[in-house]
Amino acid sequence: MSRLTDLLAQAKAKDSQLGADLEREFKVLSARLPFGLNFERHSPEAVELPQRTVRKGDKVRVLPERGTNAKGDARLWRVAKINKVGQSRSADLELLDAPQSASENVAIEDVVVVAEFRDTIYPGLASTGRVERGGDKPFHTVINGENFHVLRALTFTHRGKVDAIYIDPPYNSGAKDWKYNNDYVEADDLYRHSKWLAMMERRLQLARDLLNPTDSVLIVTIDEKEYLRLGLLLEQMFPDAERQMITSVISRNGTSRDGEFSRVEEYLFMLRFGQQTIVRSSDNMLAEEGESAVSRIWFNFMRTSTPREKLEGQYYPIVINTALRKIVRIEEPLGKGSPQKNPKLNKDEVAVWPIRQDGATATWGAIVPTAREILSMGYLRVGDFDKRTNRWSVNFVREGDRQRVVEGIIRATGKNPDGSNKLEYVDFSKRESYPKTVWNRVSHDATSHGTRVLKELLPGRRFPYPKALYAVEDSLRFFIAEKPSAVVVDFFSGSGTTAHAVMRLNRQDGGRRQCICVTNNEVGADEQVILREKGLRPGDEEWERWGICDYITKPRVAAAISGLTPDGQPIEGDYKFTDLFPMADGFEENAEFFTLTYETPVAVSHHAAFARIAPLLWLRAGSRGRRIDRLPVAGWCVVEAYGLLCDVDYAAPFCKAVAVASDLRIAYIVTDDERRFQAITRHLPGGVEPVRLYESYLTNFSFVSGD
Repeated sequence: MSRLTDLLAQAKAKDSQLGADLEREFKVLSARLPFGLNFERHSPEAVELPQRTVRKGDKVRVLPERGTNAKGDARLWRVAKINKVGQSRSADLELLDAPQSASENVAIEDVVVVAEFRDTIYPGLASTGRVERGGDKPFHTVINGENFHVLRALTFTHRGKVDAIYIDPPYNSGAKDWKYNNDYVEADDLYRHSKWLAMMERRLQLARDLLNPTDSVLIVTIDEKEYLRLGLLLEQMFPDAERQMITSVISRNGTSRDGEFSRVEEYLFMLRFGQQTIVRSSDNMLAEEGESAVSRIWFNFMRTSTPREKLEGQYYPIVINTALRKIVRIEEPLGKGSPQKNPKLNKDEVAVWPIRQDGATATWGAIVPTAREILSMGYLRVGDFDKRTNRWSVNFVREGDRQRVVEGIIRATGKNPDGSNKLEYVDFSKRESYPKTVWNRVSHDATSHGTRVLKELLPGRRFPYPKALYAVEDSLRFFIAEKPSAVVVDFFSGSGTTAHAVMRLNRQDGGRRQCICVTNNEVGADEQVILREKGLRPGDEEWERWGICDYITKPRVAAAISGLTPDGQPIEGDYKFTDLFPMADGFEENAEFFTLTYETPVAVSHHAAFARIAPLLWLRAGSRGRRIDRLPVAGWCVVEAYGLLCDVDYAAPFCKAVAVASDLRIAYIVTDDERRFQAITRHLPGGVEPVRLYESYLTNFSFVSGD
């Protein structure tokens, strides 16, 4: 609605009466709130691209004078012309979306290119380094860029292929922890919550395109400031998902706030899509650590919360011999409304009815035929005698535990005198169950296993509130433990904890999972003040080196793999929980670092941007093996994961090479001729995905553009 507000202002400037009439009707309509979450979908965000060369036709903003912390000009201008006089360059600018036209001439260094989120962008990737210790394993990737635009790029490389998305978005606490349209959103911002929701909605819409609709999970962490709004947003955006919210203790000491309860927890929304299931575990996440998940096997057979009237067929007498402490028979159920009457009993026999301690009628845990079958199998027996009520209880083994006997987790060691089975766990640690919705783990403490772990990896470098490494590891394990080749995406990756957690999971079972981390190179608010006073701006080399991606995320991932700090020293300390080993050992993993670039469709179509498009082709093929970084002189090239045919006259040798490749997934074919493309694809082996360039690339980003 903020967009409507802007349009109303323009209408009032041109025709005051018309504007007033429209505003009145607008207020009437806005008062009619439909059921559900309502928020203002603000004008599409705009991101500044300080490292992008200014071109004619670009949208730009005019930067504030160097050496000042004053806010820049928020207005958008169009570059009408670029002037060159000797070594100096300037731009003629025309004001956009204003009631009255205006123009200026500004030095090129004093303007910055801006991309609005409704603009069509054509992304590329420029490699900024890599670390290799994992042999032929696929590469983890860290991408420096505006996460909305990177998500768009991933719709070309990973649409429908992602197994898990884990994100820790800004919590909108009122502190300077995130920006909307290049301005920090602070506590006194009247549109604080709606800006946050608009920001999240746009990114979650793209995230949905990435998730495998038949089997995937979305995990979003949040605290109390936005969890209610986030929950409603997720419910509205993903009505087909199975949703649960987890409460996780992240600080047993608590966060003290004057006059308030001390907060110890945060929340995790977990949305499962398609057939995605939760992996059972011997740790239910709530019991005291070291305590077995469940030590009992025999449970009360009576359903105390279900009255007789609800399940007439499960109200019947079970006859026991008190001398032998044995069930001798199970009688038929009473009919509806029939008075309770004991059956004919022999010596030492007692009829046990499902009667609660307060005297109210209940029901047994199964109908008569099923109860008799359970008895015959040795899984139903006499329980304890209650002297207060003068009644016996009946115990049984639940269906899940009966299956565990078949699986060998529970062992039957013989028969009791009453005919029931003697049962024991083979190993308490193998007793698996679904985790609880409240997690209370020492390993999830954010200070001990987030902040301190980061200090060991990157001595002397600070990052606010990194996630506990083992908390992220546990969250992912419940969904991808049985997916050794899972693809995980984190588009609010911050310090890179998610990639680190995926590496630990791989080490534990030899997996080949890969993580795509996305973060920008934003400099912290306090550091920005200092740098601006030094006359620096975003885009300057000295400024960029202090950004999150370059200063924290990339070095953290590199340090985790290599076992060395950025200074080349072995990392001190050990990993704990689940897998214990020195941090200096590192991981047998590969990672590559990229920066998002912005290309033109003309440059893409004419191969001028191939060096930046090449990493996207490699990512789409699985981020493994060699990459074709240059156009092949021979007209075609085949590497481990994919092949590229850029001259269709060489289709025959290309198809032959693809046919003998052992693990090739994609064949990229560059042609404007759809008929030739189809003719070539008919000669490709089954299982190889043909992709037409650059039509597939250009169409993808034309399609996803919009608000």
